[in-house]
Amino acid sequence: MQDATAQMALLQFMSAGVPQTAVPSSVHCDHLLLGRFGSDKDLPIALEANHEVFEFLGSVSNKYGVGFWKPGSGIIHQVVLENYAFPGGMMIGTDSHTPNAGGLGMVAVGVGGSDAVDVMAGFPWEVKYPKLVGVKLTGKLNGWTSPKDVILKLLGIMTVKGGTNKIVEYFGEGVASLSCTGKGTITNMGAELGATTSVFPFDESMARYLSATNRAALADLARKYKHLVTADAEVEKDPAKYYDEVIEIDLSTLEPHIVGPHTPDLARPISALKAEVKAKGYSNNLTSALIGSCTNSSYEDISRAADVANQALSHGVKTKSNLFISPGSEQVFETVKRDGFLATLEEAGGVVLTNSCGPCIGQWKRDDIKDGTKNSIVTSFNRNFRGRNDSNAETESFITSPELTVAMGLAGRLDFDPLHDELTGADG
Repeated sequence: MQDATAQMALLQFMSAGVPQTAVPSSVHCDHLLLGRFGSDKDLPIALEANHEVFEFLGSVSNKYGVGFWKPGSGIIHQVVLENYAFPGGMMIGTDSHTPNAGGLGMVAVGVGGSDAVDVMAGFPWEVKYPKLVGVKLTGKLNGWTSPKDVILKLLGIMTVKGGTNKIVEYFGEGVASLSCTGKGTITNMGAELGATTSVFPFDESMARYLSATNRAALADLARKYKHLVTADAEVEKDPAKYYDEVIEIDLSTLEPHIVGPHTPDLARPISALKAEVKAKGYSNNLTSALIGSCTNSSYEDISRAADVANQALSHGVKTKSNLFISPGSEQVFETVKRDGFLATLEEAGGVVLTNSCGPCIGQWKRDDIKDGTKNSIVTSFNRNFRGRNDSNAETESFITSPELTVAMGLAGRLDFDPLHDELTGADG
């Protein structure tokens, strides 16, 4: 449970009259932290402003045996991926992006607080029996293309309503080429399809991630029962027989995508955006570039973003747009800091916010744009509905991968295509 939805859920659970939760449960303080000045200043402000809420959540969690992750410890879904998710498990969470754990082979579903209370009190959880969508991935990603582009492409195909009452299951030879956190990015944004959940089969990328996060025993267990956490041979051979719908995406030919504004299913390759900016009158003034959210705040995401920034810095180029970075967890923060990625992004002009949801859910206080001013922003987030990120209905919000977010922020223009356009550095 995250801190916004956990308040009512725990109040209801307290009335159940049971000494502790029937299943392992946790609370994550990630929603009530405003992004504005940077982590060092923003965290103390949030702790003071929401002191009573955090104290309540912490004390109730302690009483009933619920794990409590304090403010600044990270975004719920990244923390869950690092600590709780495992192949073959089932989990519900009081947040729509709970399916992020599907990147680690878990059936993870976002629910309302009352559903969570039922489960914590020992009652069964019920959901409408879903249809199955099989997404076959072939080939291998290359160049600027990232895991984010898989789900953005799929959103363009299925739309924000196409996944309703469906589970999206990924399979095919291309699956093994994706990292575990990359898979998490894809299943995370299954929420934007309206899907019940999304899931990948167990493979060695998941095993490597489990080992890297001190859970090698779970990797060994998944290997032992691999037949239970991977697709049956007959399913891969004849998917149309087992799925209600089959969609195929060739990773080798997939182009980097960008979606928006105002809806995550308005998708096109980055190469097509330049003409669209002119034709549709989108604001070419890219005021901010934001990296983070539960969708793209992993070590891999930030390292890829930092690599782009580092290449620009080697030619004397810094961001023309405001650049904000929200690490997904304390573990991500410490490792990207250790490896110099945060320093690189800060040198390029970035501001590091708290390890929290921040601007993705509207927890962003802008001092650069007055309300009602038309402008565009680019993010690595998951949602871009009108006014969502900064409460300004005239902000046109576009979503893409972390590396494209940085590249476009360096240019300061919405119509910049890093695959074909160039920036002039201080060295010419």
